[in-house]
Amino acid sequence: MSQEVGTWSVVRDEQLQDCRVFTVHKSVRRSPVDQSEHDFFLIGSASWVNVVPLTSDQQIICVRQFRHGSNSISLEIPGGLVDPGEDPATAAARECLEETGYQVDAVQSLGTLNPNPALFPNTLHTYMATGAVPSAPIANTDREHTEVELVPIDRLEELLTSGEIDHALVVATLWRFLHVFRQQ
Repeated sequence: MSQEVGTWSVVRDEQLQDCRVFTVHKSVRRSPVDQSEHDFFLIGSASWVNVVPLTSDQQIICVRQFRHGSNSISLEIPGGLVDPGEDPATAAARECLEETGYQVDAVQSLGTLNPNPALFPNTLHTYMATGAVPSAPIANTDREHTEVELVPIDRLEELLTSGEIDHALVVATLWRFLHVFRQQ
């Protein structure tokens, strides 16, 4: 016989570490079943954005960049953190300009995702952007280096299914994009 799933209440939360782009928290939670307390460890972060920028000739502006976690170069779409007080759509356009040098004229929401509900309480906002044109040099920081790669939309599904694009949040955003794009 299955139990009903209930909400665990927060007894206390303690930040253990501030790692610049994320924090690590110990959250003591009370079970709704037997009221026992248990420790959980969460990774806090500002909200994130991913954006699928399109040129007028239907190419997706992607970036190649080195990822320290996988120790490899990854093919992705522009994305990053939403700054404090910043609207996520504005952040998507900003990240696109910073990482690619392309400015977009319209941003459309593809919805929100929870990056990993077991560990992250934040949200990923996903967007499609149209009218992308080169307008500035890439504005990488000293910790991020990107190279632009234009990908024709008709190659996207192949890149996703082959695993060449394997960043899970990028993959989820791109499948959402393909669904919306095919409906238009």
